[in-house]
Amino acid sequence: MAKGTTSCFCFLSLFLVILAFHLAEAAVPAIFVFGDSTVDVGTNNFLPTSQAKANFLYYGIDYLGSVPTGRFSNGYNCADRIAKLFGFRKSPESFFHLINETGSFQNRSFKKRILQGVNFASGGSGILDSTGFQLFTNVVWLREQIQQFSTVRGNITEILGPEAAAKMLSKSLFLISVGGNDLFEYQLNVSKNDPNLPQAQELIAILSSTYQIHLRSLYDLGARKFGIVSIPAIGCCPKERGFGNGECNKEMNDLAQAFFSATDILLQNLTSQVQEMKYSLANLYEISHEIISNPGASGFTVAQTACCGNGSYNAQSPCNLDAKLCPNRRDYVFWDSIHPTQRAAKLAARALFNGGANYATPVNFSQLVED
Repeated sequence: MAKGTTSCFCFLSLFLVILAFHLAEAAVPAIFVFGDSTVDVGTNNFLPTSQAKANFLYYGIDYLGSVPTGRFSNGYNCADRIAKLFGFRKSPESFFHLINETGSFQNRSFKKRILQGVNFASGGSGILDSTGFQLFTNVVWLREQIQQFSTVRGNITEILGPEAAAKMLSKSLFLISVGGNDLFEYQLNVSKNDPNLPQAQELIAILSSTYQIHLRSLYDLGARKFGIVSIPAIGCCPKERGFGNGECNKEMNDLAQAFFSATDILLQNLTSQVQEMKYSLANLYEISHEIISNPGASGFTVAQTACCGNGSYNAQSPCNLDAKLCPNRRDYVFWDSIHPTQRAAKLAARALFNGGANYATPVNFSQLVED
C-alpha cells in the first residue's frame, strides 16, 4: 500500500474510532442547531456590522471563567442545556467559530469536530429572510443557516461515505428555535402604522408556510429527527412589560400561541408527506408561562424584572458594563430584557426533554431519539 494511501486510511480510521467512542456516550451522534439568540453560541461575533451581539460583559459572567462567548445569557443557554441532557458537554460550536479556528472546510480538525454537530443559530434572525436586518443590520437568516449545513453535510459525506453519513444524520438531533424575532419585528412595524403590513392571522400563515419550506429543505438534506422549540410567552418578558403598565402584552402572547398552533398543524401535515420524519414540538409558551406566573414553584423570586439592564423593569437599556446587575442571578427568570437566565433555560430544557404532553407533542425530546 502506498504511503499516501496508508496515511489517508489511518486518518479515516481515526475519525471512525472517534465517532464510535462518541456514540457510546451520547444519546445521539450529533446535534445540529438552527435559529435565533435563544440558541446562538457566538455566530454573530463573526459579523462585524451586526448589532445583535453578546460578546461583552456582563454577558457570560457565570460562564466558565466569566467569558462572554456570544451567548445571550449570564452563562449557558437553552441549546447548551438540551445538548447536556443528550450527553454532550454543551452545544456544539458555531459554524463560523469552527471555520475561524481551523482555517477551512478541508482542515482535519474541522472535519473531526463537525461529527459531533454544529451550531448555525444567529441572534436576531427569524423564519423570514427579511427579519433581523431592520433592527440588527446583519444576521444569518434561517435559509442561509440551512445552506451552511449543506456544506457541513458534504464534509460529513466525504468523511464517512454516503451510506454511513446518511445513517449518522438520520439519528442526529436537529434542534430549531426560531420565530420570536419575526413577531417582535411585526410589532415594531405595527407601531409605525405600516399600511402594507399583513393582518396578524395572515402573518402567522406566511410564517407557517415559510417554516415548512425550511423544514422540508433540512429533511431533503438528511434530517429525520426534529426538536422544534416554539416561541415562549414573549409578551411577559421585561421589555414588553416596560411598554405598558407592567402587565403582560396580550397581543404578543396571542401571536406566540397562534404560532405554536400553526406549527403543530404544519408538522402533522409534513410528517404525513414524508414518513421517515419524526418530531417533538416543545410548547415553550406553556413552559415559560408557568414559570413566570408562579416563579416561587420553580425557586425564583423575580419574574418581571431583568437581572441586567437599566430603566423600567431593568429592560430599557442594553446589558453591558454600564448596566445595573443583580447579585442574585439564580433568583431571576430573565437575564436581560428578553432572554432567560441560564437557570431558567435549564428548567425549560428539562421540561421539554422529559415532560408530559402539555410540554411537548407528540413525544418529548428524550422519546424522540429512541429507536
